[in-house]
Amino acid sequence: MPVRAAPGHDCWKTVGMSDSTPDRSAAPVLEVWCDLQCPDCRTALDDLRALRARYGDRLELRLRHFPLEKNKHAFAAAQAAEEAWEQGRGWPYAEALLGRVEELARAGEPFLVELARELGLDAEEFDTALVDGRHILIVDADQAEGKAIGVTGTPTYVIGGERLDGGKSQEGLRERIEEIADRLLAGQGH
Repeated sequence: MPVRAAPGHDCWKTVGMSDSTPDRSAAPVLEVWCDLQCPDCRTALDDLRALRARYGDRLELRLRHFPLEKNKHAFAAAQAAEEAWEQGRGWPYAEALLGRVEELARAGEPFLVELARELGLDAEEFDTALVDGRHILIVDADQAEGKAIGVTGTPTYVIGGERLDGGKSQEGLRERIEEIADRLLAGQGH
């Protein structure tokens, strides 16, 4: 299954599910369960940028989709973000989208294609992807996995086996993530 790579490393990488060899040099992973139409997820961007600045390549950020039913265009937005990853600009697209959740709420799917055009992506391919549903399985799989691990709102973070719910409050969350990341990195001997 493709995994969304860390911001600043906007590329796809595939994680082999059958590879059980422990990689001691692998960066700890922070999964961010996100609804791309969620104002709380937009607020979380500042924390993600601060974490990226502090840890760089030592912490891998992964965007995971958890579109909420209350946000009418969130499922389409998740599919559009997957198309942006396919075109090599996933994080910039996701960040731009989160920065403009009100426009998405107002304009709907045409806004997703327009944003792609603004970012220099192949907007026609975005339009086609939204029509043919080529990324639905990825979004569905993320959502199912999120439900299976107890995600109920966004943003929700998972790091070092701990789930942190940012949908209720962002207060102290970045500090908690940093504590866990520091502990994981110390355990690697970095």
